[in-house]
Amino acid sequence: MSRPTMADVARRCGVSAMTVSYCYNQPDRVAPETLRRVREVAAELGYRGPDPTARSLRRRHNGAIGVVLGEHLAYAFEDPQARRFLAGVAEVCRERGSGLNLIPTTGAADDVERVRSASVDGYIVWTTVDDDPVLDVVSGLGKPVAIHGGPAFAGARVVTIDNRASARELAARAFAGARRPAVLSFPFDRDRRPRLETAPEPESIAFPVTRERLLGIYDHLGDPGGLPVAVVARNDRDEAAKQAEALLDTEPDAVIAMSDQLAFAVLDAAGRRGLRVPDDLAVAGWDDDPDAGRAGLTTVAQSLFEQGRDCALIALGAREPGRPAEWTTKVRASTR
Repeated sequence: MSRPTMADVARRCGVSAMTVSYCYNQPDRVAPETLRRVREVAAELGYRGPDPTARSLRRRHNGAIGVVLGEHLAYAFEDPQARRFLAGVAEVCRERGSGLNLIPTTGAADDVERVRSASVDGYIVWTTVDDDPVLDVVSGLGKPVAIHGGPAFAGARVVTIDNRASARELAARAFAGARRPAVLSFPFDRDRRPRLETAPEPESIAFPVTRERLLGIYDHLGDPGGLPVAVVARNDRDEAAKQAEALLDTEPDAVIAMSDQLAFAVLDAAGRRGLRVPDDLAVAGWDDDPDAGRAGLTTVAQSLFEQGRDCALIALGAREPGRPAEWTTKVRASTR
């Protein structure tokens, strides 16, 4: 038995198909008695209303934002930075009556097709590598695109703080009086291989946020010399413990970590070794996590929530980008 259609309801009611359409899409344009009759007949026939997919195709409007994570799906709920960012996106979706489609990509062959086929009105791309093929896809679909953290890409708008300037200022605070500075870094590329390097070349780093922060630190140092840089696989306090220990094996007297979660891993390692902070070891991070104040952590404060809002408004075509996102340095007891 075929499914009942709008035309079936119209014939039974003795009205036009357009009138039935108005009953579902613009009911204020229909007389109350006609609206009641159409709804009664639709219920009798088992007609459930216009097909939302077909309606979206006609209107070229899907009522949703696509967020390309560049991570496995659980990352959206596990990473504190991602949670705050997505909370800002979700608030705009609530205000504008838009849905939210999370699209995980991990470098697999089907990433591009998954992104291309998403039924969304605009895209937000979580910070990714310079050569991510997804960037070509989203920028070529004729839909608004916001990229959080970078890279900059034709046809897309980047929302981020000035990572290089903030790193330069943070280094001036964290490395004051230090003779053996060190860095606990975000991943360099999509292989996410944990390792310990010495003064790596920033130009070889594929993630723009990581690259810009390291460049800012080098700006302050002038000559990075034998700077130890421990690279983590993920922005996770527990997972970073091993790399924090490896970094402290180099006996630094000051460490900049590229997030507060990574800075907490350094503080944990320092505590296990009986090091005094900041006398033996100065520590600083990024983001001004809610626990940063309680831990007395010097950090770069930024609002990932507001950056999420900005990205969502861009993806909905409701905002042009302005100046870079705001940041400020919070100097606390963890630095000298």
